[in-house]
Amino acid sequence: MRALPITPETLRVARRVIWFEEPERALAHPIRFLAHVMVYGTAEDLLALKGIIDNSDYREALDRAPPGIFDARSWAYWNLICGRRRAPPLPKRAFTPPARRV
Repeated sequence: MRALPITPETLRVARRVIWFEEPERALAHPIRFLAHVMVYGTAEDLLALKGIIDNSDYREALDRAPPGIFDARSWAYWNLICGRRRAPPLPKRAFTPPARRV
């Protein structure tokens, strides 16, 4: 995904949906940022990103979504919005247990 521009609108949205870090840092990771927008964003946030983000960006955010951000409802909604009638499974964290000592 291409880099997102730093504008007053994108900074405002980043500050709201990724409240736990600096907005410039949030915007530096566009897939992660957009996944947070898709889960926590308001209609106002989506309007602020109109013209910056398009449908292919939303699809890419779904395809490359980091595990642990989407909830089942948001995942189903955005997959439907992107033309996917059947949503794939939610992204999962990979866990490799430590090797057993014998």
